[in-house]
Amino acid sequence: MSRPEDTLYEPNPPSPPFFHTPPFHQQTSNKPAESLTVVRSADVHYNDTEARKYTTSSRIQNIQASMTHRALELLDLRSPSFILDVGCGSGLSGEILSSMPPEEGGPHVWVGMDISASMLDVALQRDVEGDLLLADIGQGVPFRAGTFDAAVSISAIQWLCNAETSEVSPAGRLARFFNGLYASLRRGGRAVCQFYPKNDEQKKMITGAAVKAGFGAGLLEDDPETKNVKYYLVLTVGGGAVDANGGDITGVIKDMDNVDVLDPRRKGQNGRGEIKKGSKAWIIRKKEQMERKGKVVKATSKYTGRKRRVAF
Repeated sequence: MSRPEDTLYEPNPPSPPFFHTPPFHQQTSNKPAESLTVVRSADVHYNDTEARKYTTSSRIQNIQASMTHRALELLDLRSPSFILDVGCGSGLSGEILSSMPPEEGGPHVWVGMDISASMLDVALQRDVEGDLLLADIGQGVPFRAGTFDAAVSISAIQWLCNAETSEVSPAGRLARFFNGLYASLRRGGRAVCQFYPKNDEQKKMITGAAVKAGFGAGLLEDDPETKNVKYYLVLTVGGGAVDANGGDITGVIKDMDNVDVLDPRRKGQNGRGEIKKGSKAWIIRKKEQMERKGKVVKATSKYTGRKRRVAF
């Protein structure tokens, strides 16, 4: 799924596709050339030109601000906090963190990390207040354990699903990132990652890696079933129980409607964090989906999901 920001520059000719096929003499495999097509990495895509475009577009700024405020709403921070901005880019989200008023829990102190030197250079030129780190999140989160109170990421983690070369493992990059993020957050800390999965497979890959790293997790969809759908992965590090009804998924985040809870410890889920088809949790979720569509469904009771006795 492409991001809405990627379609904003209509006066300009379309950008070339984010892939290339290495020349024959550079190939390191006996496979034919067409099978070695790989995706361009974020640091290559966000060069000096794209970094300036991204930062100076008023529409992109509005979209980024809206998603950052939504992420902060889900974090529900009650006091000034130390926040990690994952994929901070040119500091658009960081500016919002620094400018949050006291009545909304701010202002926050933040550290941003990004793989694009061009993006970070723009952030330095804009004199953002946070500290900046040039780093690849696919290689981990290089901070001491328990450093941050919270983390936020806007439109970044889907890049971990890309394979820049045939030797790159998206699953390995996701595992290193979420394991490092889990370690860098204090107990009871929270993270919200907004992302644009290309397909359901990427969505499952990302959420599965987060759960496997130890997070309590929930996936929230804003504007579902529209082309503007946005996914927010809400993560907690211990200190909160997962609500069996799928409403308040962490015990601290309120008013979480339309959330799919992702926790392998939940009864009725398999080891990959997916709800087992036919379980009580699966039936309740289906009922809620039907109710949102205006359909009449039977009330849930203690007998919901129970197997019938075998008749003689």
